Amino acid sequence: MSEWVDVARVEAFEAGKPRVVEIEGVQIAVYRLDDGFYAIEDVCTHDGGELASGCVEGDEVICPRHGARFSIKTGEALTAPAYEPVYKFPVRVEKEIVQVRDDRWD
Repeated sequence: MSEWVDVARVEAFEAGKPRVVEIEGVQIAVYRLDDGFYAIEDVCTHDGGELASGCVEGDEVICPRHGARFSIKTGEALTAPAYEPVYKFPVRVEKEIVQVRDDRWD
């Protein structure tokens, strides 16, 4: 099983401003929403561009390159030109530290 990786302290997160952490070459964007923390792979499935610099509207992130929308909570591709979801990673808070792990190979 993969290890949990510290991202940042809870108070360091601002709503709508993700923190990106790299785990074994994979960029993961961690978001704070009104109801908790969520993590998705920081790559648009349309063209491979990053998502973290995109605008956040509610629980969606908008790809800064071509405008595809993704659910931050589920990774689902919500609008064209993206049709494939991004991977959603598990997140937890331990002793006020937000942690994420890559569970794809567990």
